Amino acid sequence: MRERHRQAAAQQGLVMILCILLMTTYLMACVAAEPVVAPDKPEDAAQNAAESWLKLVDDGHYAASWEQAAKLFKGVVRQADWEHMAGGVRSPLGRLVSRKLKSREYTEKMPGAPDGKYVIIQYDTVFENKAAAVETVIPMVDPDNAWRVSGYFIR
Repeated sequence: MRERHRQAAAQQGLVMILCILLMTTYLMACVAAEPVVAPDKPEDAAQNAAESWLKLVDDGHYAASWEQAAKLFKGVVRQADWEHMAGGVRSPLGRLVSRKLKSREYTEKMPGAPDGKYVIIQYDTVFENKAAAVETVIPMVDPDNAWRVSGYFIR
């Protein structure tokens, strides 16, 4: 009986060691298999910033769009002037019907602007009162490394 008890204890010890080894192996495999996440392409980050900013403009929140704009934009256009210009251009177009990405291009040089990281994004856009428009939005990396809109044009 004593022998049986000792064999059972030895088997339990062996099972415990195997469990510890399996858990250790599993944890090491999890750490080693940690996915390598590639950083977003600048075009993706810039487009996200542009679309967030465009939502403010689409909703008529021109003051908020100025607040969310790049430092360069704010240095060129006063908030009151932006509100007046944006409202004057966007209001007659009516509500947004659709917006489809047309192109996006990364560049580090823009005419009339300091060198930096920019993405020129164009959308084919339909407004209630304008069936075919092209919106150009130019996000840039601000001094705090966030992408913010530095230019906006509609033709």
